[in-house]
Amino acid sequence: MNDWREFHGPNAGYVLELYERYQQDPNALDADTRRYFEKWAPPTDGHIRAEAGISLDQLGKIVGAVNLAQAIREFGFRAARLDPLGSTPPGDPALELESHGLVAADLQQLPVDIVGGPVKAVASNAAEAIERLRAIYTSRTGFDFGHVHKPEERRWLREAVETGRFRPPHQPLDQRRLLRRLTEVEVFENFLHRIFPGKTRFSIEGLDMLVPMLDEMLGDAAASGTCVIILGMAHRGRLNVLAHILHKPYEHILAEFKDPGGNFTSRDELGWTGDVKYHKGKARQVRRQEMDGDGEEDPEHVELVVALAPNPSHLEHVNPVVLGMARAADSVTDEPGPPRFFHNATLPILIHGDASFPGQGIVAETLNMARLPGYTVGGTIHIIANNQLGFTTTPEKGRSTLHASDLAKGFEIPILHVNADDIEACIEVARLACAYRSRFEKDVLINLVGYRRYGHNEGDEPRFTQPLMYQTIENHPTVRQKLADALASVGDLEAATADELVRNQMGILEQALEAADALQPGEDFLEPELELPPPGAAKKADTQVSADRLRELNQALLTLPESFTPNAKLERAMKRRRQALESMDEPNIEWATAEELALASILADGVPVRLVGEDVERGTFSHRHAVFHDYESGTIHVPLQTLPHAKAACEIHNSPLTEAAAVGFEYGYNVARPQRLVIWEAQYGDFVNGAQAMIDEFVVSGRAKWEQTPSLVMLLPHGYEGQGPDHSSARPERFLQLAAETNLRLAYPTNAAQYFHLLRRQAQLLEKDPLPLIVLTPKSLLRHPRAASTLRDLAEGGWQPVIDDPQADHDQTKRLVLCAGKIFVDLVESDHRDDSPTVAIARIEQLYRFPMESLSQLLDHYPNLDEVVWVQEEPQNMGGWTFVHPRLQALLDGRWPLSYIGRPRRASPAEGSAAWHRVNQQAIIERAFSIQDE
Repeated sequence: MNDWREFHGPNAGYVLELYERYQQDPNALDADTRRYFEKWAPPTDGHIRAEAGISLDQLGKIVGAVNLAQAIREFGFRAARLDPLGSTPPGDPALELESHGLVAADLQQLPVDIVGGPVKAVASNAAEAIERLRAIYTSRTGFDFGHVHKPEERRWLREAVETGRFRPPHQPLDQRRLLRRLTEVEVFENFLHRIFPGKTRFSIEGLDMLVPMLDEMLGDAAASGTCVIILGMAHRGRLNVLAHILHKPYEHILAEFKDPGGNFTSRDELGWTGDVKYHKGKARQVRRQEMDGDGEEDPEHVELVVALAPNPSHLEHVNPVVLGMARAADSVTDEPGPPRFFHNATLPILIHGDASFPGQGIVAETLNMARLPGYTVGGTIHIIANNQLGFTTTPEKGRSTLHASDLAKGFEIPILHVNADDIEACIEVARLACAYRSRFEKDVLINLVGYRRYGHNEGDEPRFTQPLMYQTIENHPTVRQKLADALASVGDLEAATADELVRNQMGILEQALEAADALQPGEDFLEPELELPPPGAAKKADTQVSADRLRELNQALLTLPESFTPNAKLERAMKRRRQALESMDEPNIEWATAEELALASILADGVPVRLVGEDVERGTFSHRHAVFHDYESGTIHVPLQTLPHAKAACEIHNSPLTEAAAVGFEYGYNVARPQRLVIWEAQYGDFVNGAQAMIDEFVVSGRAKWEQTPSLVMLLPHGYEGQGPDHSSARPERFLQLAAETNLRLAYPTNAAQYFHLLRRQAQLLEKDPLPLIVLTPKSLLRHPRAASTLRDLAEGGWQPVIDDPQADHDQTKRLVLCAGKIFVDLVESDHRDDSPTVAIARIEQLYRFPMESLSQLLDHYPNLDEVVWVQEEPQNMGGWTFVHPRLQALLDGRWPLSYIGRPRRASPAEGSAAWHRVNQQAIIERAFSIQDE
């Protein structure tokens, strides 16, 4: 083989370097390479192979040209003119001829083959090929994908870029249509600016091409068979996207600017308070333009559903929510086993801010999910709406990277930087992004570099902090004007036509403003469609499962495939479980057994289950073992996915070590497919702190703000065992502070049967009365005899919001201790229990909604009480006390005094010393039984 064409690009450079070493010292190479070079010689000019050697100077020029071509491909984006305002790109020395020992004349003498790639087909020598590469990689698009490790993907990207496959004229562009679209975009903003001066709208101006790019993506998605597009974005340009991509009527948007809320009927009974206009979402059905015999659009054929998820001012927190929604939409769960996925059926598009993308940790958390088995969605298209400012902060003060997009490099995501004023380039990268995502089912990012014509909001004065930048912006023509001028200059459009388009669009908005004035209270642009659930749905839930059915389910769950070798320790545990359901009345059913039986029965009822979280497959405390691993082969077996009784799919996944993105993802999954039971478990309840913004902004308020109906289950291990401040408290006080208008359920079950019925009740209420369910789950009680239940409890019992003391002598009781959760076990296990016949201990198992009626009935059973005390192990300013105190006071109504026993108010939730914990815990127990001391 003595053919130069066998090598090109970096491969050619490598071969030539080896050849240089061979000429200097043949013995420096291995024998096979020496034999190869004895019969081989590189070219001297054009495409002709030379059979004689070449000088070291010639060799150096060839190597330099090869390296230059590689540098342009890899670093050309650093010299691309990305800023519409004309700032100088940083460049890179590797892009200069002298860095490679070259002058222009050298390239003219070198063969085109050494440059390689598609450009060699349109060039006669290396100089022409290099200039072609510069035109591609250093113009107003920066192709940044040298960090993509897979050769197949790099080859595909370079071929697409260097052939211009997605750029006009290869794919034509209707510039008149684009002008009409850009006119709609610009005039909408101008109209709002004129009619509502100073009102916040987060104008799209300076990034106007975002809308045509989204148009292109919608068209591509529809053509490729995608059924659902889910958008997530912050504020910048959101109203324009709502109007022109989601087709929210102009008159509805204008009515919201008028803000006539004072004239509308209160909907307090639904807990509906709404949100500002630039936080709201919307969905739209795109119908195929097929006409029936009467010339009407076919109403039955929906080609595409486009949805924009609502988003709070926590700009990037919608990212995992959108991906959760996409995952849910992608999956089919109507058959037993794991769900089936059709990733190209759904396209998630996330539009980021240039300051928030590198600045907010939730972005990295979400990017990390992209290729994880439990979270993949077949790729996401990311767009950074880059206005080169974060409120008033400049890029050099807001990030430690050159580009806002550089974070994505760590996840091998191709980055397409583009000047927002270059119409053809914007359309090209939109097409390229869609094609790459479809081809490789991976994320791709567009860094759309523009500006913002006004301040962060329209009441802001940006010249306070960026005077020079805004002098440039003030004189900078809009992209619509640039296109109109370009069309006029080549005779494709008269200036008067462009002006007429503006006037016509302004007239449409004037009519919409009149229509907005005519809207009456109760019209759907402001009033929700949410309906009240039927009263008492939770109480009516029948959660019992017959003993025979439970035994069948248990046996099926414990049946392993042939030749499957479980861990020996698990074999012993499985043997105990087989025997646990033999007796109706022996308390042999532990927490994990009750959970798996509950989930199995839910699947048998036809409700799909998704169980995810940190270490859920095994369980943080080695209690669950929902996924078995063959001890010899490592093969995986998931009993809930092979259950013969199941009528729906089940998936169980360990999550990445994150709370914020994980909770957001499950929230999105949940609201997209509310008929599925979605459960997220924290490794320790304390770790839910990391998801506080998700809880505040989505889980507990999504219904009130956006009419969403979440029913996400959150399992939060909680309980004081002397493990320190960060392994004790799931912070129930925070959930209780957020509880209002029946926006969640918070339960602290104390035994396995309670947990069983709680899960089954939640599954039955998914459609009847959906609410998030917060469960404070145990750690030390997972295998505790006091937390075990009988088969009868599961088969014939039900959820009890309040549990009375089964040993109490109601007539003799003087002190009624009310408590919740693990402290109950500590109390009844105490040596003081038998010595205190006048003290009864009742449990409140559901803290919200607070069970006033059940507690009232319980109090009626104690005719001779002297006092009621609330006992908890958490500090006084935490746990349930501050929540239950006013409610118990109202319930007691002065009949008996109410007092508190527990830790005093503290800044930290628990002691850092196990010994200190035991002392304080024992003091609480002793005070609970010491009536004479109170």
